[in-house]
Amino acid sequence: MKKTVTWVLVADGGQARVLENTGPNKGLQQVRGHEFSIPAMQSKDIMADRPGRSFSSAGPGRSAMEPRTDPVEHREAEFVKSMAEMLEKSKQQGAFDRLIIAAAPIALGTIRKALGPESKKAVIAELDKDLTNLPTEQMSKHLDGIIAV
Repeated sequence: MKKTVTWVLVADGGQARVLENTGPNKGLQQVRGHEFSIPAMQSKDIMADRPGRSFSSAGPGRSAMEPRTDPVEHREAEFVKSMAEMLEKSKQQGAFDRLIIAAAPIALGTIRKALGPESKKAVIAELDKDLTNLPTEQMSKHLDGIIAV
């Protein structure tokens, strides 16, 4: 009988890791090569150049243009979308059967929107908690009632 593999994505806007459970009382193990992060940056670091200038709609003056989106939020959203793409490819390759997503609330919403059809079908639970800094050994208490770790 084939074992059921459950992946747990633990993520926020700047770091993520994938844990794996292969059955009841088997615990959680880090999936090799599935730990991701982007360096923390502030808007001033990302937007180092002076903003562009445009003519004012009223009068002869010119003023600086503000970016349409917060560069930090945009960068984090792109990171989270890349996690969703990785999950979709892994699901298509048969790496896991079920998926649990534990992510900070904003990241969870972005992941939800970005998940592909195969990954969406595999989701059995979502936790809107940022558990990224929690050691793997302590993760099981947050998954109690969802899977038998």
